[in-house]
Amino acid sequence: MHPLLHTAVKAARKAGAIINRASLDLDQIRVSAKGRADFVTEVDRAAEAAIIELLSKAYPDHGFLGEESGPRPASDAAGTTWIIDPLDGTTNFIHGFPQYAVSIGCRQRGQITQAVIYDPTRNDLFTSTRGRGAFLNDRRLRASKRTSLDECLIATGFPFRNLDMLDQYLDVFRNVTRYTAGLRRPGAASLDLAYVAAGRFDGFFEFGLSPWDVAAGSLLVVEAGGLIAEPNGGTEFIESGNVICGAPKVFGQLARVINGHAPDPHAAAKKAAAEEEREAREANPAAPAAPRARMRLPRKAAAT
Repeated sequence: MHPLLHTAVKAARKAGAIINRASLDLDQIRVSAKGRADFVTEVDRAAEAAIIELLSKAYPDHGFLGEESGPRPASDAAGTTWIIDPLDGTTNFIHGFPQYAVSIGCRQRGQITQAVIYDPTRNDLFTSTRGRGAFLNDRRLRASKRTSLDECLIATGFPFRNLDMLDQYLDVFRNVTRYTAGLRRPGAASLDLAYVAAGRFDGFFEFGLSPWDVAAGSLLVVEAGGLIAEPNGGTEFIESGNVICGAPKVFGQLARVINGHAPDPHAAAKKAAAEEEREAREANPAAPAAPRARMRLPRKAAAT
C-alpha cells in the first residue's frame, strides 16, 4: 500500500470509530443546519478534526479542503491537498439510516492520486492509488460488464439544496426511469461512486455536488475501469459538481439519456404498427384508417 494511502486509511478508520460510537446514542447528538436540508453535527466536526490532525502530523506541508473546516493551502512542491468529507450522508446518519461514509481524496499536481472511502457501518474499505487499481477490503474491484442500459441499476441524488433545479431533475429522472432497470437515491454520493466501482451500480449521476463528494470516488471509478465526466463531456467534474459515471459499455447510453438525445424506446413498436396499418390499407383501400388508440405495443413497452 502506498504510504499516503496507508496514512489516509488510518485517518478514515479513526473517523469511522468516532462515527460508530456516536451512532449508539443518536438522541444525544447536537445537530445544526447549514442551509435548507443541509445538516452538520458535532460528529462531522470531530471526525474531520481527527482526520486532519493525523494527516497534518504525518505531512505538515500538505493542504486540506474539508467540508466543515474549509481550505488550508499546501506548501509542498506537489501542492498536495487532502479533500475530506468526514461524514458523507449526515442526514442519513442522524436518522439512523445506515448509508454514510468517510471520504478522503489526495490531489497532487491537479490529479487525484489516492482515495479512501470507508463505510463504518459495514466495515467496507474502498481504496485506490492512481495506476494501481481499486479495491474493497483488499479485493480488486471491476466496474459492471453490462452492455445494455435497460438492464442497468443507476444511482442518483436529489437537488435538496437548490430547488430551482427540481423541474430539470424531474425531467431527467423520468427519462432515466424509462430506459433503465431501476433508479436509486441512497443519499451519500461518495458511496454511490464506490458502488459504481464495485459493480453494485452500473452508473451514477448528480448535479451540484461539492469537491469532497466526488474526489475520492472519481479515482475509484476510473481505477475500476469505469468512465466519469461532466454530462457535457467535460473533465472538470470535481470543480463543477456535475457528474455522470458508469460502466464502459453503458456510460455513453446514460449520457445520451441525461442529455435528452436518446432514441424513443417505443420507436420500433410504432414503426411496426404503422407498417402493419399501411399494408392493411393497401390490401383494402376502402377500409377506414385504424384509430391511433388501437396501436398495439409490446407488453413490456406498453408498461413503461
